[in-house]
Amino acid sequence: MRPVVIPFFISHLGCPQRCVFCDQEKIAGARGVLPDASQLLEKIAAYRAGSPGRSFEAAFYGGSFTALPRSDQQYLLAVLQPLLASGELSSLRLSTRPDAVDAATASFLKGMGVQTVELGVQSMNEEVLALAGRGHTARHAELAVQALQDAGLEVGVQLMPGLPGDSRERTMASLERILVLRPNFLRIYPTLVVAGTELAARFEAGSYTALSVDQAVDWCKALLRAARQAGVPVIRLGLQPTAELDSPGVVLAGPYHPAFGQLVESELCYDLMCSLVSGIPKGSRVGFLAPAGRTSDLVGQGRRNLARLAERFGVTVDKVREDASLAADAIGVEWNGGQRVGSLQDL
Repeated sequence: MRPVVIPFFISHLGCPQRCVFCDQEKIAGARGVLPDASQLLEKIAAYRAGSPGRSFEAAFYGGSFTALPRSDQQYLLAVLQPLLASGELSSLRLSTRPDAVDAATASFLKGMGVQTVELGVQSMNEEVLALAGRGHTARHAELAVQALQDAGLEVGVQLMPGLPGDSRERTMASLERILVLRPNFLRIYPTLVVAGTELAARFEAGSYTALSVDQAVDWCKALLRAARQAGVPVIRLGLQPTAELDSPGVVLAGPYHPAFGQLVESELCYDLMCSLVSGIPKGSRVGFLAPAGRTSDLVGQGRRNLARLAERFGVTVDKVREDASLAADAIGVEWNGGQRVGSLQDL
């Protein structure tokens, strides 16, 4: 069972500038303030009391942790050392920017018990990085990943499809460069236009066009498929909904959806279902077999996948049932002429 993550949001802290898309206080729903020792310990104690028997991981999100003064980094991590030693915390993780990581920084983090570092890479295209105001290059990302891996740390990479100057081809090329580095996992956050940001001003001036939900699903479907084929897990698709993001007037444009990840998973399932149904005589009644827990992915929101299959192939889907014997990436179809099973890995 994965550890319970205890998040501490340090929104914007350590960041040398503000990127055109960024308002971490709205995205995370929390102000960026360095917690003191009592705040750290009290929050961890509250989480532990609420989930007895679980393991716990403290995480610093929203800012550029390794761009903070080293004294601040040392203070925050030192407070947590007794909890790591006692087992009250199983691990530490943090997020930062690629140009704030070198071999010495990676060694320091490893020595302080940090296990995982997430890098806000966003893109590996130099024009996209410049237009987004990132202040670093793709080479910085490559060097940071290497330094962290050399120190024995797990590395996660965050990508943001749909930034200014981006395209489906550039996004795929960015992913290909990242996959060569073999990160431990990816997070993929399609770009949103958040009120009060430079990107919002560009959007309102007509110089930036945001991705639609359908476009973002299409791009992310291709990204997810490629990552899985490379054996790199994608642990998050789309921003986690928050009360702040859900407030009227906060997200001005872009593919914000509370179940964005399921939309992407459902589209992948639809592609495989089409392949399985192809060639089955029109008018047939079919049933689909889903791996445990994936019935909703096959059905689609509002039963969209079943309706599209009926319209495209002229079949009637009588049922979708779970089959515990199926692998997590497999889907089966049954009809009066037989049964087929396919894998999402084969798409």
